[in-house]
Amino acid sequence: MGNFSGSSLAPRPSPLRKYVNIFRVSLIERMAYRGDFLLGTVLRFLPMLTTILLWEAIYAGSGQTRLSDYSMREMIAYLLLVHISRMFSSMPGLAAGIARDIREGNLKKYLLQPIDMISYLVSYRAAHKAAYIATSFLPYALLFFLCRQFFADLSVSPATVAAYVVSLLLGFVVGFFFEASIGMIGFWFLEVTSFLYVVNTLNFFVSGHMFPLDLLPASWAMALKALPFQYMAYFPAAVLLGKIHGPALVYGLIGEFIWAVIFVVTARLLYRCGLRRYSAYGG
Repeated sequence: MGNFSGSSLAPRPSPLRKYVNIFRVSLIERMAYRGDFLLGTVLRFLPMLTTILLWEAIYAGSGQTRLSDYSMREMIAYLLLVHISRMFSSMPGLAAGIARDIREGNLKKYLLQPIDMISYLVSYRAAHKAAYIATSFLPYALLFFLCRQFFADLSVSPATVAAYVVSLLLGFVVGFFFEASIGMIGFWFLEVTSFLYVVNTLNFFVSGHMFPLDLLPASWAMALKALPFQYMAYFPAAVLLGKIHGPALVYGLIGEFIWAVIFVVTARLLYRCGLRRYSAYGG
């Protein structure tokens, strides 16, 4: 009988622990740039002053106290909450980075190591979001405190807050895997920069980032709410404002979950199909 060393019988670390470690290392790396996060967050607040003045002028010029069931306070509160929605769902550089790795052959680093590219990127982006939320918490808290008069009419229940948190987390999944799916197009097209620009520009509008989708004509609003983009900005903000409640809230969360699953499956399928035609040369 041969002798077996204790190390050969040691249990291998689970795949989940591997990506937890990636998250931890990425978080430490991102926290090294907390000053950059803080400065960037503060600078993003400056356009909000212009936005508040703009909508005050719009309401004053219209002579109405409500537009599509939004008072001026609710409109400003919505635009402030959209920043929180986008904090979770926006994935700057993700699609472009995937397409660049495919084009330049850097994808092979994932193929030569026991690391799944999509799982790695999920861990990395989750760490990025955690670092961003941690470093921007105080600036956002100050902003919302200074703008507390716009939330004076807001009354939320614990159930609404819970639904809001779930919508934000699902928004992260929808935003990540949508961007990942777009990046996978790099397997079939050499240059996707122009396409990404068009998609991101349309996403900025149809997601409700600029204004609530309810301000559009009913047919347009209904069509855009059937798309997944609303979950990246409009839906979470509208939930916390109480604009979506009851059965509509339940159906909305189910719809968001379904879109999240669709994009997860789509990204995985595109990745598998793309690898079949992928070739990389060099060291």
